[in-house]
Amino acid sequence: MYRDLELLYWWPNLKRDVAKYVESCLVCQQVKAEHQRPGGTLQPLPIPEWKWEHIAMDFVVGLPKTTKGHDSIWVVIDRLTKSAHFLPVRTTYSMDQLADLYVQEIIRLHGIPVSIVSDRDPMFTSRFWKSLHDTLGTKLSFSTAFHPQTDGQSERTIQILEDMLRACVLDFQPSWSRYLPLVEFPC
Repeated sequence: MYRDLELLYWWPNLKRDVAKYVESCLVCQQVKAEHQRPGGTLQPLPIPEWKWEHIAMDFVVGLPKTTKGHDSIWVVIDRLTKSAHFLPVRTTYSMDQLADLYVQEIIRLHGIPVSIVSDRDPMFTSRFWKSLHDTLGTKLSFSTAFHPQTDGQSERTIQILEDMLRACVLDFQPSWSRYLPLVEFPC
């Protein structure tokens, strides 16, 4: 419609006016081809039955560097009890280093989880990470892109952690990772 009008007429905001008209025209809306698939119904995450069988994880990034070079926190949360581990990491860690840390700090203490919910961080979607969990028999689930509420539990815990860390960083700037275990508790 815009192209046809543009050939014969011109006025300021012609394109915007045509778009408004088409949006308000019932016939235009009825004949317009649908280019998006309809969304599926929302499915809540099932409530876990045993602690540390179903976990969520995410990274808090952009923190000031510590004396040990840590600039991020890997947050791992038990979805049943809401207890969490806050692991100081560097954004430069390789997948091998993260896998080793995961085995030492999570699997060693709690066993292999049945499922993990995370966002679509490249670390969690990498071939190595998927292969590791295929081998371990852990199901990986990812939150919807640009919709962090899918995994609201870990997002809320991260929000609480960041508030606490800001206070901690103000007092203990270069050594915040040393005090990280003090904020590990059910949020």
